[in-house]
Amino acid sequence: MQRFDGRMSRLTYFSEMKLPLSLFFILAVIFSHSQPGTEILLFDIKMENKQLIFSGPVNITNHKGYDNQPYFHPTLPYIYYSSFNDSGRSDIKVYNYKTKETSHLTLTNEREYSPVVTPDEKYISCIIQRDNGAQNLGKYPINTGEPEILISHLKVGYHAWASKNTVLLFVLDDSSNTLHLYNLANKTDKVLATNIGRSLHKIPGEEAMSFVQNISATINQIRKIDLATGVISPVTYTIPGQEHMTWLQKNILLMGKETGLYLYDTQLQEGWQPVIIEADASLVKGITRLAVNKTMTKLAVVVSE
Repeated sequence: MQRFDGRMSRLTYFSEMKLPLSLFFILAVIFSHSQPGTEILLFDIKMENKQLIFSGPVNITNHKGYDNQPYFHPTLPYIYYSSFNDSGRSDIKVYNYKTKETSHLTLTNEREYSPVVTPDEKYISCIIQRDNGAQNLGKYPINTGEPEILISHLKVGYHAWASKNTVLLFVLDDSSNTLHLYNLANKTDKVLATNIGRSLHKIPGEEAMSFVQNISATINQIRKIDLATGVISPVTYTIPGQEHMTWLQKNILLMGKETGLYLYDTQLQEGWQPVIIEADASLVKGITRLAVNKTMTKLAVVVSE
């Protein structure tokens, strides 16, 4: 059986550097424009002869530059994602895959990243990056409006909701990227791990979350947090050079590498298995982030432009 293990990539932020504000702003704009161009493909998911098939990809962004970090609304036909404008600032856009229309959720002087639907489905939480290097966790009303800042004392890079008041955070510290479990109701903050990757997820059908842990210079491991007990346990190793993943079901993981998609069954434990992609090979290249809708009928895949 085929098995992968490897080393996760890590982010480097200009905002970690001690720079004059004016110089930081210039570098931030340069960094924004230097982000690799990406598109988001929307696949149909079907089952044939007990095999998952991903087919009929549609480029839902068709926009030169960075379009990334897709997230499905759990009950509506919407995909939220981060998109750079011509000035190098990122806004949150919304694609309706029923009407095939795109609109803005945000259009601000800040930079918004990593949109996530909140558990009550009334807001889109996201990272709000300031010109001074701060990265706040905030939320915007889902039908547009002014943001509410949830966390401003930590430099938040990514997040995933564990419950109505609890959120899992990727926090940029001076020495490493740390995993925090933060309770917004009582403001308690528990550090769970250090030197982590960018892929944080709620596991479907379980009171559990997952994250990617850098074990060594060559090995990354997907780990699971039991929210009731706090116990952290290993799931499997990642595909080499990749850290972005998604859960299709509570026991099925999906990752991508270059032009391929791979499944891992936590019950069978037979390693990462390639799946069928019915698509023009020229469209599917440089796969990174993945997202699946709640009914497991649609898959969003971030690819190189």
